[in-house]
Amino acid sequence: MKVLRVHITGWVSSFRNPLFIAGFQPTLPLPPLSAIYGMLTAAKGEWVTPHDAAIGFVFRSNGKAVDLETVYEFAGKLDAKSNINRREFLVDPELYLYIPEMWLKEAFERPRYPLLLGRSSDLATVKSIEQIELESRSETTYQNTLLPFPDAQLYGQVQALPTHFTAEIPRRPCGTRAYCLITEKITYRGDVWHDPKMDWGVYLHKRIPGEFTVPIEQGRQPLDKDYEIPDVKGQQMQLPGI
Repeated sequence: MKVLRVHITGWVSSFRNPLFIAGFQPTLPLPPLSAIYGMLTAAKGEWVTPHDAAIGFVFRSNGKAVDLETVYEFAGKLDAKSNINRREFLVDPELYLYIPEMWLKEAFERPRYPLLLGRSSDLATVKSIEQIELESRSETTYQNTLLPFPDAQLYGQVQALPTHFTAEIPRRPCGTRAYCLITEKITYRGDVWHDPKMDWGVYLHKRIPGEFTVPIEQGRQPLDKDYEIPDVKGQQMQLPGI
């Protein structure tokens, strides 16, 4: 299978653990799919979801550390008081992104918006873009990647994570399901894809059939299919309600 392998690096990254709301904020060891699709959206300048592209990735870092950050606590009023939280972050993150959709090559060559590996301050850089051939094998080794759970061959941290978010504001998570965060080497047998140069397995999360729509919930309207990211043309984007 021909795919794009995009090598992306940064200084630091942090991926919020949805189980922690207040106080100490640990990072997930791997990015959720929503972070990857957010990066694709930033690069393309248009909403990119699992309905548009399949993806696979391998993510590595060189350790963890803890930083102090200022947060502002609101109590339903315009007044807010500041507080300090401890936030965990990953050092020297490195992402190898695999994409079968070749039309995204141009997006990573000239990203429309800044690429991020987590928070808005976690800037990332595209180091290389290559077109490679993944090999079909009956056995491979997975590590530093995300696979759907349950699977009898997998073990590791299990976490419910979204695949993407809605384009409407406030954002709402979509496609939430259980994933196994593979941080140790696991030998996997079956119909698998393998990157021969890097010598590791690549799990491709398949495209979702159909268009990107949001179910109607009580008190909410369906997603506007004609939604477009505003072209700010060098001017600061105004947030809704400000």
